[in-house]
Amino acid sequence: MINSTTKLVGLLGHPIKQSFSPSIHNYLFKKYNQNNIYCCFDVKESDLEEAVRSIKTLNMRGCNVTIPHKVNVMKFLENIDKNARLIGAVNTIKNDEGFLTGYNTDGLGFVKSILDKGYDLNNKKIMIIGAGGSSRSIAVQLASNKVKSIEIRNRSIQKAMDISEIIRDNFKIASTYSNKTIDKNDIEDIDILINTTPVGMESNECPIDESIRVKGDLLVCDIVYKPQNTSFIKWAKSNNLDVVYGIDMLINQGLEAFYIWTGIKPSKEDELYLKGLYYDQVD
Repeated sequence: MINSTTKLVGLLGHPIKQSFSPSIHNYLFKKYNQNNIYCCFDVKESDLEEAVRSIKTLNMRGCNVTIPHKVNVMKFLENIDKNARLIGAVNTIKNDEGFLTGYNTDGLGFVKSILDKGYDLNNKKIMIIGAGGSSRSIAVQLASNKVKSIEIRNRSIQKAMDISEIIRDNFKIASTYSNKTIDKNDIEDIDILINTTPVGMESNECPIDESIRVKGDLLVCDIVYKPQNTSFIKWAKSNNLDVVYGIDMLINQGLEAFYIWTGIKPSKEDELYLKGLYYDQVD
């Protein structure tokens, strides 16, 4: 029940109309008797600084941050968690009496979604499409799990190069980058292919050529979760490849954010309930 002591928690992003985060956090707040309410705020880049200031002004408990603000939001915070600083992106902000600390739970959530499927990341060759904040966090967390190599494919070569340098300098594993269009030979030489771009979120576009046909045990992952079956996921299924859906990462990173704000660790049952809730909404 909302009352005079209810604290606001929010999502800063653009666009945000597809967000499932309110369902995740309002369920958790209610279950664990936390007097908070979660809302979404569509914030343009020009308004980001003012939006972050409002976290203090309104005495909000904190915020999540999504596309396209995960990198730029860092300059408006008082402190950045060590892991988020290495990644160079923030997706969770905690407000401690006006002192804002940025964290990143994306990589943790993504890796958990792969491990939950029974995959061993050790010595695997990875290709990541995109070089934004999500790509950075996923690359760093994968490197922490001792993968063999990580290649970044992105239209902006500088952004891809920056992530590769982070991986090489901090983890001493092979990391390359390119702005070349992905072809069949590229895909047949890797173990896991990950889309970290918003391509497919509001259209039927696919981040790779859908006419490519491949065989093998390639794992295909998309961080876009709405629609669940993006064109990228459909392409993977048409090639009889195993997939990881974006909703898995979203729920896992959300559980980590909830812990940061409240100090409460959600249960496995919470994760399963939220996945069921999501499937009910998209069916």
